[in-house]
Amino acid sequence: MASLISTKTNHFRYASRFLFSHLLRHSTPTSSLLSPSFAHHLSSHHPHQVGNQGYGIGSLMLYQRLLSSTSNQEKKVLDNSSKDDSGQGKKSGGEQEQKSDAGKSVRGSPVSWLSLVFLVLTGAGLVFYYDKQKKRHIEEIQSASVSVKQGPSAGKAAIGGPFELTNHHGKRVTEKDFMGKWTLLYFGFTHCPDICPEELVKLAAAVDKIKEKGGIETVPVFISVDPERDTVEQVAEYVKEFHPKLIGLTGSSDEIKNVARAYRVYYMKTTEEDSDYLVDHSIVIYLMAPDMGFVKFFGKNNDVDSLADGVIKEIKQYKK
Repeated sequence: MASLISTKTNHFRYASRFLFSHLLRHSTPTSSLLSPSFAHHLSSHHPHQVGNQGYGIGSLMLYQRLLSSTSNQEKKVLDNSSKDDSGQGKKSGGEQEQKSDAGKSVRGSPVSWLSLVFLVLTGAGLVFYYDKQKKRHIEEIQSASVSVKQGPSAGKAAIGGPFELTNHHGKRVTEKDFMGKWTLLYFGFTHCPDICPEELVKLAAAVDKIKEKGGIETVPVFISVDPERDTVEQVAEYVKEFHPKLIGLTGSSDEIKNVARAYRVYYMKTTEEDSDYLVDHSIVIYLMAPDMGFVKFFGKNNDVDSLADGVIKEIKQYKK
């Protein structure tokens, strides 16, 4: 920029010297140089004088152009320098803003830590609450299961009741004849091809094992659900094949119906073909207490050992 100003100054000096030398040579009034309107006045009233001074006026116009171009160039240089200065200022300002922002983020970090601590405390509280609720729920389930196992308020199952039937010796008996003894009852029929024989064999073996392992006497009883074919003689021949203590009971259709209803036993005759039919019935062994009250039933899934162990366990708990 300094070199440009020096160059323009030299041009100004050369132009000034040339102009003054020309004015002195032609004696041109200074007022005509400074006022274009006055030059027009001279040209209209003194054409000869203006014609002689045309060269001087042209020189003056050249000088004015030179001055204007110099001032414009200087103005551009100043504008560019101011732009550079403003750009640098903006840049430095941006850097300062970034630094200040960075400073804010650094200075603002305790707020973020505070938020993090709040979040951790909230999560810990939720976990603690969930764990507490879970433990309480587990305790409720455990207490409920214990109460169900103990079941003192559940009451006694409505199984059993008075009955009157005929034993395999032809004697009329009732439930009172079995009081004072632990009784195992099984409902079936003598013409059963497989299920009844299997269950009676299991029952007979369990009776002996209960006596051997627990020292407990039990009375096995077979009650027919086929009164039409299971006569006293038929039942007598049937029960002696399984155990000498096994007692067989039969009766009329109404008597069998009543005892089956009392012990919640299902039975139904299937399709008949020339008096050869089967009876569909429940496959259950009932354990009855010495007062002929119901204690527990055992299904077909129990083998000899589980049946014997189950009976011994129930009798011991009942005595306690």
